[in-house]
Amino acid sequence: MELQGCGTALVTPFHADGSLDEAALRSLVNWQIESGINFLIPCGTTGEASTLDEEEWLRVVEVTVQTAAGRVPVFGGCTHNATSEAVARAKKVAKIPGLDGILTANPYYNRPGQEGQYQHFRAIAEAVAPLPILLYNIPSRTGTNMEPATILRLAELKNVVGVKESSGNIAQITEIINNAPTGFKVFSGDDAMTLPVIALGGAGLVSVASNAIPAEMAQMVQAALTGDWAKARALNSKYFRLMQAHFLEPSPAPVKAVLALLGRIEDHLRLPMVPVTAPMRQRLEKILGEVGLLAK
Repeated sequence: MELQGCGTALVTPFHADGSLDEAALRSLVNWQIESGINFLIPCGTTGEASTLDEEEWLRVVEVTVQTAAGRVPVFGGCTHNATSEAVARAKKVAKIPGLDGILTANPYYNRPGQEGQYQHFRAIAEAVAPLPILLYNIPSRTGTNMEPATILRLAELKNVVGVKESSGNIAQITEIINNAPTGFKVFSGDDAMTLPVIALGGAGLVSVASNAIPAEMAQMVQAALTGDWAKARALNSKYFRLMQAHFLEPSPAPVKAVLALLGRIEDHLRLPMVPVTAPMRQRLEKILGEVGLLAK
C-alpha cells in the first residue's frame, strides 16, 4: 500500500491505574480508519512510547496492526539512542505479522553528528530490510537535527522510503523535497505546516490533531494533494486554533484532554507527562465548542 496522505501519530490510551486500555485503542483505530485516515503510527512521540516497557510497546503496535487488519498501512514507532538497542528493538517489532514499516527518530540525548546519525539509521534499515523505514527528524525533542544531506544520503537505501520532517525549517524541507530521489516521501511532522509542505511537493502529514479530528484533517490533506486549495485553506483556517492548542502544554496532554472531552478515551498519562491544567481544559473545551465539535 502506498504511503501518502494523512497519517495519525496515535495516542496510547491508559486506564486510571496506568495500564493499557486496549479496548479504547481498538476503538480509536477503527474510528480513524472509518474517518478516512490513510495510515497509522502507534508508539511515536504522541503515543508516549518512552514511558512504555518493551512488552507494552510491542503490544500497542500489535493491537494497532491487528485492528487495522490491512485496511491502512501501520508504521510502528521504534526509537532508541543506543544503536545496538535500536537495532534489537527494530528486529523484534519487525516480527509482528502485517506490520508495514517502522518510524524511527534521531538518537536523543547523545547528540551525534551527521555521520553518527547516518550510521545509526543505516544500521536499523539494514537490520530489518526489506521492511520499509520512515525517518523521523524532530530536533526539538532529540536535541539534534538531521540535515538534508544526511537524509538524502539515507534515501539511497532501498527500504528508507521517506521522512517525517518536524524541524520546522521550511528551507530545509524544501531542499529535501527538491533533491529527493523518485518515490522518497516527505511528510510534514507539524499540523500547522501541512499546506506549505504539500505545496512544495510533500506527500502529506503525520498528524497529532487527527487523533481528535481525523475526518477533517484527512479531508484537508486530500484537498491540498488534489489542488483544491480553497477547501484546504478553509479547513486549515477553521481548525488551526485547535492544531496550535495541542502544543500549548506538553504534548500529548492537550490532545488526550480533547479526546476525553469527545468521549473517546479516559484522560490519563504516564509520568513525567501530566494532564493539562484546569484553565487549559476550559480553553480546549471552548475551542471545541466554537468549531462545532461539542454542544455549546
